[in-house]
Amino acid sequence: MLDAGGNAVDAITATAYALGAVEPWMSGPGGSGFMVIWLAAEQRAVALDFQGVLPRGLRLQDYPVDPGLPPTPMGFPAVAGNANTEGYRSITVPGAVAGLNHALARFGTLDLPQVMDPAIRLAERGIWADWFTTLQIALCAPVLAGDPVSAATYLPGGHPHRPERVLRIPNLAGTLREIAQGGSDSFYRGALAGRIVADLQAGGSRISHEDLAGYAVREFAPMQAGHRGHVLHTCGEMSGGLRLRDFLAMTGSEMPAPPRAPAPETWLAYARALDACWKAHKIRNGAVTETGACTSSMAAVDAAGNMVALTSTLLNRFGSGVTLPGTGLLMNDAVSYFDPRPGRPTTMAGGKRINSSNMCPTVAVRDGQAVFALGASGGNLIMPAVAQVAALMTDFGMSLEAAVHHPRIDASFRGSVRADPRLGEAVLAALEGLHGDLEVAGSAVYPKLYACVSGVARDPATGICSAVVDPSQPVGGGAAPGPFDPGPEPPAGTVVRA
Repeated sequence: MLDAGGNAVDAITATAYALGAVEPWMSGPGGSGFMVIWLAAEQRAVALDFQGVLPRGLRLQDYPVDPGLPPTPMGFPAVAGNANTEGYRSITVPGAVAGLNHALARFGTLDLPQVMDPAIRLAERGIWADWFTTLQIALCAPVLAGDPVSAATYLPGGHPHRPERVLRIPNLAGTLREIAQGGSDSFYRGALAGRIVADLQAGGSRISHEDLAGYAVREFAPMQAGHRGHVLHTCGEMSGGLRLRDFLAMTGSEMPAPPRAPAPETWLAYARALDACWKAHKIRNGAVTETGACTSSMAAVDAAGNMVALTSTLLNRFGSGVTLPGTGLLMNDAVSYFDPRPGRPTTMAGGKRINSSNMCPTVAVRDGQAVFALGASGGNLIMPAVAQVAALMTDFGMSLEAAVHHPRIDASFRGSVRADPRLGEAVLAALEGLHGDLEVAGSAVYPKLYACVSGVARDPATGICSAVVDPSQPVGGGAAPGPFDPGPEPPAGTVVRA
């Protein structure tokens, strides 16, 4: 998109749609998210909330608590049949299509068919499965096996899709083509919406035509956090943004003048601040604790200085596990964002929008110019990771690359702190004194113990842009301007399963 003359919003929109075709278990049209945009010419930031919404016809009695089951990944009680985390009753009205198209129409420069063309071509080509694809499928095999379309797509012959095979999702390319041609109207109000609702209701969802047609994106002024001469723009209370602002305020108070380089006391200050802001969050939201959630995080910057941070998600890996038969859309399980018990801040209610998330897309501005944009994937791990990378860059002047590659801690008021052993013995000793229970663990592909951060940066003095993804993320990547090439068609003799 940049090579075609587009801006950062065009690029981020195209990337988000493309990820739905090549990494559908993390995000896609069946999901939701947040976006923060810095508009260089207007010297202002904009935030978009395109989170999921519960169907108006939802009934709390459809989700009876089952004390015999373990808590959900969000920390709420499980319900009978895991109906709030698996299957059709776990699906909220998805906001991704509305959010992406809203951003493009308001702040992009290219048209939707051009922006979605790479995603359509990738969906037609299929996913070149590798070991990481097989790992993702294997981790969710029991849930996928419960849905006929998902089972046929991802578990051919009853086994996870093998590496070095091409995985094609039935009907997905056609659905993306319809969205490209008809825009949000096709997805929420047109013939495509009719097929989506028909599939949902046939599976037991209470999502109606009115629910889809009534979906609206929230555009608002971002929450701001000042720190070391920077203004960080986030999506505020409904995201991890409020905790990020609290964290920066606490570390700024405890460490008015940072040392020349991070010291043991630095990490102790970071750990205390993370625990404190998480304690306040859990009190506000009824002890929400999101673990195991999976998202896609991306950022973009262009030569004019526009910058975007976007985080989108199906919530848990493979979301609800449901692939709609008529459209190939893998759907979210965002009902699990809500508490099945009455009388709580996040209690389920018909028409209620997700009001508590860990997603934390952030754009930092200094002297009127965006200097970096960050986000991460990883549930509860997201906000602590984004906060530390932002702090390392603003407290110590680290480059984006140095900050993302620096070993980190993780803390969320859970009675312990996790620390990467590369921080060194002195840091580990200081952290051990905080709780007396220190988890020493390195960053790995799986299990994911630290979030996967991605971001872009721009030097206002030179205009030079840079980008980096978390080194533990084997499928992360960055792109400079250049023609898009989806790769060749599968060679003759390649096994193609769908």
